[in-house]
Amino acid sequence: MKLLVSPQNQKDAIEAIAGGANIIDVKNPKEGPLGANFPWVIQEIKQFIPKDVELSCTLGEAPNLLGSITLAAYGAASLGVNYVKVGLGGIQTVQKGMDLLEGIVHAVKMCDSNIKVVVVGYGDYFRANSVEPEFVVSVAFATKADVVMLDTAVKDGQNLFDFQSCQQLKRFIDAAHTCNLEVALAGSLQAKDLLVVKKLGADFVGLRGAACQNSNRDTGCITRERVKELAEIIR
Repeated sequence: MKLLVSPQNQKDAIEAIAGGANIIDVKNPKEGPLGANFPWVIQEIKQFIPKDVELSCTLGEAPNLLGSITLAAYGAASLGVNYVKVGLGGIQTVQKGMDLLEGIVHAVKMCDSNIKVVVVGYGDYFRANSVEPEFVVSVAFATKADVVMLDTAVKDGQNLFDFQSCQQLKRFIDAAHTCNLEVALAGSLQAKDLLVVKKLGADFVGLRGAACQNSNRDTGCITRERVKELAEIIR
């Protein structure tokens, strides 16, 4: 299982890499759980990231602006990332999800067919005005995306396991693997959750708060000591 850590700037990224993160997932927490960061921040991090570490970035959510988010997807892919993530917040049906993802996948693959598109759904889907987790797999499979992720939309101290049981998460992971999709779990997860996530069979685990000082995703900074502890648990 790969460790994905979400920095918001160069300093965070340096600490995450030094601690042993496998994937650097650049985002802007000030703009939500999948807040998009600026292209120059991503480009800056790309310039010093080691070859054995992958780079990811988020697009945010724009369920009613298909042209805008498709153009953003192409722009993100042009920065040389390995993964482009988009959330399904505000998407209430599979068809609307497909309409959104078809354009994003096309734009990303038009730029570089090796870049993977990550479709993010929410364990607390009812708080994100979004489709239920099982439909995230349907959307990703139908649009030929590469990875599905479950996160939490609202960062209020509750985590993924407050909204989805281990049995539900196992079904989600198995369904995705049956469709040849990779699976990531995130959502305010802590060190104590990592072995559970690994046992469930996830391919990636995504963290920010657990990697920060005082476990504060909004105001804390990522530290290499925290990341190292998380990486060692996974190993």
